[in-house]
Amino acid sequence: MIAQILKAFQPRYGLFSSFFFLIFLFLDEKYDFLSIFAFKRKKRHMRCRFAPIAILCALMLMAGACKNRSAKNPTVSKPVKGIYDKESADRMGEASPSKIADTADKGAGKTKTWPRAMELPAPVKGKPEQLLRRTGYYVSYNANLKVPNWVAWHLTAAHTEGRNYRDGHEFYEDEEVAWPRATNDDYRNSKYDRGHLCPSGDNKWDKMAQRESFLFTNICPQNHQLNKGDWNDLEQQCRYWAKKMGDLYVVAGPVFYHGAQKTIGRNGVAVPDAFFKVLLSDGRRAKAIGFLYPNDGGDYEMDRCVRSVDEIERLTGFDFFPLLDDGVEDVIEAASNRKMIDDWQVEKAVAFYRDKDR
Repeated sequence: MIAQILKAFQPRYGLFSSFFFLIFLFLDEKYDFLSIFAFKRKKRHMRCRFAPIAILCALMLMAGACKNRSAKNPTVSKPVKGIYDKESADRMGEASPSKIADTADKGAGKTKTWPRAMELPAPVKGKPEQLLRRTGYYVSYNANLKVPNWVAWHLTAAHTEGRNYRDGHEFYEDEEVAWPRATNDDYRNSKYDRGHLCPSGDNKWDKMAQRESFLFTNICPQNHQLNKGDWNDLEQQCRYWAKKMGDLYVVAGPVFYHGAQKTIGRNGVAVPDAFFKVLLSDGRRAKAIGFLYPNDGGDYEMDRCVRSVDEIERLTGFDFFPLLDDGVEDVIEAASNRKMIDDWQVEKAVAFYRDKDR
């Protein structure tokens, strides 16, 4: 009997029950219902004792109903700016790369869907990770280092062109990540450039994409000579390949050989030892290539910096292009340097940039 009464007051009936109590009290003032339950001489005394209790019960039921309704309909982030926070993907298991643990619900074992996009690596293991989706790219942000783990984007032929140039844009803080975070003050007098991972030149196709490329969650401390020289040459070459092949899937990020050995600024922005970039073309004949550039002022020709995707994966601990068929992935990611240089005609690029520098 008690169970049935409690069931009747489940939150879905809470609002109805609350209104019933309030209407009952209102009508009692007019029709004197409580006289049924009390002797005439005690009627007023009982009403005075009963009315506050009834009002309190009504308010409690209304509060409970509203709370439960809110819990059943939580606020959901818009997909374009969705943020999924986690510290480790270990609870996902190797067999399920499409799920990511949500730190906010870690105790409850809840998961959120990891976006399915060819350019996205699998969730990072053993490192802090906050996934940010921007107009032109995705970011895996590392709150400990104050720089990205990686930045990934789909570079199409159409995205290599546009009139949304970098002129007039300034670098700015990403307010979707917690303090402390990178700011302009951290780079001031640091002798390091604010180096793009997803370059401004790949975002001319859209005004917002260009603007968001200047967020500090897309930036790393980069040697000036590297930023203006070899790294810039590689960015231009990627746009050339995208035009020629139709599109590319690109992932770029910092490399720390022994953790963050150096930081800049009050917020402790980590300075990388090197930078990687891996490319995938999934046309008629899929192929991939990787590059690794030391974060110094050296002048390195592009073919000397070629690395297999497998080597970059071993170096970083990331799993690139997990949506590829396993058989295809195994072959193209293990390709020899000679094969990658031939397949991508890197020597032509070397000759072009050598002549340009003269």
